[in-house]
Amino acid sequence: MWFVQGGASRVADGRYFDSDWGGMVTAIKAKKIGARATATLLAGTMLSGAAVAQTAPQTAPATPPAAAQAAPAPVAPQVTRTIKSIRVQGSQRIEPETVMSYTRLRVGDAYTNETIDQAIKDLLASELLADVTIEGVETGDLIIRIRENPVINRVIYEGNKRLKEDKIKKEVKLAPRQIFTRTAVRADVARIIELYRRQGRFAAVVEPKMVSLDQNRVDVIFEVHEGPKSKVRQINIIGNEVFSDGKLRGEMATKTASIMHLMSSNTSYDQDRLAYDQQKLRQFYLTEGYADFRVISAVAELTPDKKDFIITYVVEEGPRYKFGPVTVDSAIRDFDDKKLAAALSIKEGQWYNAKAVEDTVEQLSETAGIAGYAFADVRPEFQRDKDSLTMAMNFHIAEANRTYIERIDITGNRQTQDKVIRREFRVAEGDAFNTFLVKRSQDRINSLGYFQDKFEIERVEGSAPDRIVLKANVEERANGELTLSAGFSSLEQFILQASIRQRNFRGMGQTVSASVDYSSYSKSVELGFTEPYLFDTNVALGGTIFRRDYNAFNYIGSDRSTTYSQISTGFQLVAGVPLTEYWTLSGRYYLAKDDVTLDKSSFYSDTNGDGILDTCDPLKAGRYYCEAVGNRLTSLVGVTLTYDSLNSRLRPSRGQRLSVSGDFAGVGGDVRYLRARVDGDKYWNVGKGFIASLSVEGGYIHSLEKASAAGSDPVRITDRFYLGEPQFRGFDIRGVGPRVQRYSYSGSVAGGDQLLITDKDQVTDDAIGGKAYYLTKAELEIPLGAGAAEMGLRPSIFIMAGSLFNITRPGKTIEFEQAKDSNGALLYNSDGSPSLLPKDNYIKDSAGNQLYIVSASDATNSGLTTTCAVGYSASASTPCVGTSINAIYNSQISPFYERYVGDSAMPRVSIGFGVNWNSPFGPLRIDVAKTLLHAKGDDTKLVTFNVGTQF
Repeated sequence: MWFVQGGASRVADGRYFDSDWGGMVTAIKAKKIGARATATLLAGTMLSGAAVAQTAPQTAPATPPAAAQAAPAPVAPQVTRTIKSIRVQGSQRIEPETVMSYTRLRVGDAYTNETIDQAIKDLLASELLADVTIEGVETGDLIIRIRENPVINRVIYEGNKRLKEDKIKKEVKLAPRQIFTRTAVRADVARIIELYRRQGRFAAVVEPKMVSLDQNRVDVIFEVHEGPKSKVRQINIIGNEVFSDGKLRGEMATKTASIMHLMSSNTSYDQDRLAYDQQKLRQFYLTEGYADFRVISAVAELTPDKKDFIITYVVEEGPRYKFGPVTVDSAIRDFDDKKLAAALSIKEGQWYNAKAVEDTVEQLSETAGIAGYAFADVRPEFQRDKDSLTMAMNFHIAEANRTYIERIDITGNRQTQDKVIRREFRVAEGDAFNTFLVKRSQDRINSLGYFQDKFEIERVEGSAPDRIVLKANVEERANGELTLSAGFSSLEQFILQASIRQRNFRGMGQTVSASVDYSSYSKSVELGFTEPYLFDTNVALGGTIFRRDYNAFNYIGSDRSTTYSQISTGFQLVAGVPLTEYWTLSGRYYLAKDDVTLDKSSFYSDTNGDGILDTCDPLKAGRYYCEAVGNRLTSLVGVTLTYDSLNSRLRPSRGQRLSVSGDFAGVGGDVRYLRARVDGDKYWNVGKGFIASLSVEGGYIHSLEKASAAGSDPVRITDRFYLGEPQFRGFDIRGVGPRVQRYSYSGSVAGGDQLLITDKDQVTDDAIGGKAYYLTKAELEIPLGAGAAEMGLRPSIFIMAGSLFNITRPGKTIEFEQAKDSNGALLYNSDGSPSLLPKDNYIKDSAGNQLYIVSASDATNSGLTTTCAVGYSASASTPCVGTSINAIYNSQISPFYERYVGDSAMPRVSIGFGVNWNSPFGPLRIDVAKTLLHAKGDDTKLVTFNVGTQF
């Protein structure tokens, strides 16, 4: 069969001219595939992003040229007939009565040829029919033969890789079970093209096709050829004299496609962005004083290859203005116009700045709001003097009523109880309206972290002009957190974490938590609970119980070696009460039992000669570690005074926080010391998404006990401060501060080839902490595009300075005798290091008796240790038996050199950049930091990263 679209007339060459489609349509012989037949729809009428074909106006069927040139024939008189009957044939889904309702033909009415033609046009215009003919015109027995438009079975999209099908379906109108019409197809093609244009793909082509099915059904297929994304190749600016092209391009959102903007998403052409850039240019010039600036034209031209755009702006800068007299005209009697004007930031003689005018309007509105005038109308009035190039400003404050809070409405909180939100409001129903207190209430609710980001309190007029309704429409977010994560950290190697936390338990604002952490160097289990408003009062109470296993380590070259293990088991109780809106006082009690041990196989020695490693050996562990071994109970009380005006505790962008705390350990227990810490942060929103911050912290600990021996510090090594990664970027973990480095020797004095081994891989490096430290950080968070923000990327640049210091210089583990020449002069090696002699280490038993090794002359006891210089005895209390002459038990110690370094308050400085990323594997922090200043012995580190830990 031949399939021909309705409304087409056959031309002599076998093609069909379609008056509806405005072009030639090639008839396609349908081949049956099963029960299906295929036909190309809209052949030759494809729409592209570069140029959309305009539909030609409907025309009459083409006539031969000869007929067109012939003289017009005489017009025959119209013949009027009467309709005797009307029948509808060919209807399948449409009732005959419905077909008749679209025409004016009725039995008994008179008709002419024009009447019949109009009836056909009316039926085709209904878009229900594909073809219409009327027979029996000569007799009056009319037969309306129709072929209905097919029903859409499916709508299929092919080739749409960059634009998901779901987004297309929301825009197009064609859908299954609807009537197929050409008009709807054309409209949907245009809509799809527009979607691709919004993505910057102006070379996109959409070709609609149709597959005929049985029962007068069709499948509509949109074949999409997306093409490349159209970039902005060049931005030209004409008419600018004061500012360079580069400066103005920098103010625009649109960027040219170049290596410099490789990561930018704004290099594609966007018509909306073009209009936005014009506004950006105007804003820039208005802030620089050019009040008459205007964009004369902005033209975007598609390159011949349809790949890129060239944008050209024609601008007129005009003269630069200064502020003239600045006055305030207030109709509110409570305000003094002169005092208000004097407090404004803009002054006469300054360059005109439209942004400063907006800020002034906001400042005056805030001032009126603090005084209780919620709906004060502040309008700037401009008086431009083109001769003196000044802009006089008058800010008119219209008369307004003092406003009172009629009602506070809270909606959207399905889980959170109303009281949890209401207790954060700094105003109550019936109070005078105060902009500052409403803003503070908004910040406190945001800081809860229970609701959507950038929550705002809406202000609505109340039942009277002096009444206002505050509406808190919240959107609850998931406050329960279940975390199971594994990762790798440069600090702790393999990390496994499991935690569960509910920050809004039972919708009452309570916090419950449980966590388990495991890594190569630390393990912990912790349970916690916090009630922020105990018994609905302003008293917060919380507590934790914990078990923490921590392994300290040192470096021998690049290898880590575990030094001491500390197991802490205990609990902490914390109670806090607000003193003012911003000041809070909290107290705490901490009780923990610490068990510090050393690995016996690495750091213990056999002092009795019985093969049992029973004593910590300072030669292996260092005296400072041996002193730390043992069990002790810490009972501590502390107090903290905090000032907090941050707008959010989760991701602050403005405000400050200061915390001063003091601890006293000695309420019972085995440890006695005083400890003080100061911690402060300040944040600024510096505009355009940039957030600057400054952080300062420091601490000092003072022991209330005496040192156990000369050369030891009374503050135990487990109670001291440590500094390095991750607090101090650019340094390794515990990489800053006092440390003891041990160097060994190669060769011997006797051989004349003794040299100090300085290879880092063979140096033992022990960080021993400090009693005082300070750390400062200045950081600037850099905004990224919307796509990067959705991924959770937050880059920043920073500079840090700090130090750890003030510890008693540890005594040497052992004193080696320096070799002398025959004249008694001290000897030095060729590398300048002192020539040290091995030291005899005479082994004694627990009672202090010298031990001997039984000689081989005693066949029975040869090689055993004894307290007898002659003969053998199993113990010092029994007599010596035998005549063997025994050798003194002496373990000679090879010489080594200990160096104490790093105990200096001199600031260490690092600078670098980092990225926070909320990755699918958990939070990730990567930092690249270069150390600018460091002390001798500090361990620096260029790149650090952490996965699966909080930051």
